[in-house]
Amino acid sequence: MSKPTQSENVAACAADDRLSRRRILTGLSAASVVSLVSNCGQISLPAAGATRGSGGPQKSALLLPLSGASAELGQTLQAAATLGGGPGVGIEIVDCGSAPETAVAAAKQAVASGAKMLVGPVFSAQASAVGNAVRVPVVTLSNNEELAGGGTFVFGVTTAQSAQAILSIAAQRNLRDVAVVVPPGTFGAQSAASAQRAGQALGLSVRPTLTRGSPDGLMAALSAGGKLPDAVYIPVADGTLLPFAEALRGSGIQLLGSTQWSALDLSQQPAFRDAWFAAPDPLRFAAFDEAFRNASGTPGGIISGLVLDGVELLRILGQTGQLSAKGLTRKEGFTGVIGPYRFDRSGQCERGLGVLRVGAGDFSLIGSTSV
Repeated sequence: MSKPTQSENVAACAADDRLSRRRILTGLSAASVVSLVSNCGQISLPAAGATRGSGGPQKSALLLPLSGASAELGQTLQAAATLGGGPGVGIEIVDCGSAPETAVAAAKQAVASGAKMLVGPVFSAQASAVGNAVRVPVVTLSNNEELAGGGTFVFGVTTAQSAQAILSIAAQRNLRDVAVVVPPGTFGAQSAASAQRAGQALGLSVRPTLTRGSPDGLMAALSAGGKLPDAVYIPVADGTLLPFAEALRGSGIQLLGSTQWSALDLSQQPAFRDAWFAAPDPLRFAAFDEAFRNASGTPGGIISGLVLDGVELLRILGQTGQLSAKGLTRKEGFTGVIGPYRFDRSGQCERGLGVLRVGAGDFSLIGSTSV
């Protein structure tokens, strides 16, 4: 049985004119490096019957866990895939179950039926097995960067993408000395490593990672060199997040967070006031979430948004006869409800994200990165 790991966060974010119960009120016109498309407050839903050319679109498949231990998640993702009458001509939704062997069987059947590209599965073990079993491009919804290569492309929002977005804005705001605090565990270690790489590329001074399970002694550790850092990046949104933030409250240190924060409503917590965190493009994502809630009665989330973006990716490439690695890695990239993105030949995905500031009951967009 394949279960989501801590690094494969599938928590939902709720919004109507809000992002995850939080209104985006200010800062839109003044946001630094904001790169949003002209219709950024709208989403283009897949057209069920739209085709180009006399031969019709190429075939493709979306692999979702509609049965097994993760069936409830699969049903939610299917609702996203069918939003607006989708997924569209030539795109088949296939039940890949919740285990590696069921995913491989589903993938092989889809390819045998003519699929030239697969989006999914969600989980690492399934995606790894599928990537080794078929010879068509596999765009996995997992955010495990280690899966990239050999025809597998990683579509999930990764630790590297979060770190790049938040630290880019920190660099622009002249926050040069950054500390990283994570709890023990694989996701914390991955997040810290991504922050070290991104910080180095941006010319920041990123201190050695502080790994701890509680805030005890945190301030002493941060001031051990005689000077507090300009900012502290806390990417993991588990039970340690609030205690860490409380320990830093009133210190004058800028608090930074990852896209994991998007699943939480932090606007009522004083410890997070004026903190910044990476998030999906707030305008496009809010429009998607409103449409998703109207259609399904449940809030959307990052993973649901990725499914809709994956369906749109298959539709675009299928209609133009480009369901291939070359089509995936086209120079102009793509734009989805999570934000703009572009694949490279290694199977990694470069993704633009927004950066939000936590206010008193609201959130404001202070900047964003592009691709």
